Amino acid sequence: MGIIRCTTRLLNELAIKPTIEADRFPGLGNWHANLLRIDRKKFVLFTNDQTTYSFLGRWLMKPAPEHFAGVFQMGLFRSLTGEGLAEAQVEYMLGEHKHIEIAKTSNRSILGSMNELVFQIKYMIDSRGGLANTDLSEINRDLNHIPMSVIRYSVGIDELKRRLADHVR
Repeated sequence: MGIIRCTTRLLNELAIKPTIEADRFPGLGNWHANLLRIDRKKFVLFTNDQTTYSFLGRWLMKPAPEHFAGVFQMGLFRSLTGEGLAEAQVEYMLGEHKHIEIAKTSNRSILGSMNELVFQIKYMIDSRGGLANTDLSEINRDLNHIPMSVIRYSVGIDELKRRLADHVR
C-alpha cells in the first residue's frame, strides 16, 4: 500500500479529505505531494519520504479524486523507466503502490527538501528558455541527481537503487 501525504493546497485542489491518519508504514510507499504553478500551469511534485526520489507530473485538468492514484502511478512508471531501472525494480515499485491512501503531510524535513526542489525546478525551466522548451523527463532525471541534506547529501536515484537492491534481486 502506498501513502501520499498531500499539502493542504493539493487537498483543496482535489476537494478531498485524507483517507487515513498520517501514520508511517514500512517500505518505499511513503510519499509527499505538493501542487505548484509554473508559467500559469499546474504541476504536482511527488517526493519519496525515505529516498527523496522525486518526479514532477503535469496537471492537465482537475482530476477526480478517484483518478489521483492513477496520475501518481503513471508518473511513477514514466519516471522509473526514464531512469533505466530494471523491469523487476519497476514492477516492485508499482506493486507497492497498487492501492493508494491519502493523508496530510507529516514530515517537515521532506517538505523543506521539496521547497528546495521547487526552486531548482523553476531555475531549470527558466534556464532552458521556459516551459515550452523544456522536456519534463529531463527535469525529473536532473531532480534525482541533486544532493539532498535530508539523506546525508546523497542523491535520490542512488538511494532508491540502494533500497530497491534490498527488495529485488
